Amino acid sequence: MKKINAGFTLIEILVVVVIIGLLASFLVPRVVDHVENARIQTAQQHLAAISQQLKLYRLANFSYPTTEQGLQALVTKPTISPIPQNYPNSGYAEKIPLDPWGQQYQYLIPGKHREFDLWSLGANGQTDIEGNQDNDDITNWQ
Repeated sequence: MKKINAGFTLIEILVVVVIIGLLASFLVPRVVDHVENARIQTAQQHLAAISQQLKLYRLANFSYPTTEQGLQALVTKPTISPIPQNYPNSGYAEKIPLDPWGQQYQYLIPGKHREFDLWSLGANGQTDIEGNQDNDDITNWQ
């Protein structure tokens, strides 16, 4: 009678684990890149929408909200000067979204690059050492 060995040898199992590891090493970076690209595109879409809301604010009130009033002026009528006279009851936005990394969008009027600067600090959530935007920031001027 012949003896039948059932199961896998240690070598066979190691070969399969190595193959799975190689496949994962090629696929994981691609998936991570797609996730980061999706976040960047989401931030760009948010910036475009907020820019349009700011332009509507200016059309009705003849000026943009001040830096002190901030983007919150699109949601609720500002209580600090200059108080807009033509502010709609529903505001210009239901809420200002956070960027895809969970941070608030930054707003500066007058801007250094445009009438107003609007940007996300990006994945690192920081500006560079001199207080300027760094390479991963998403802006309305680039």
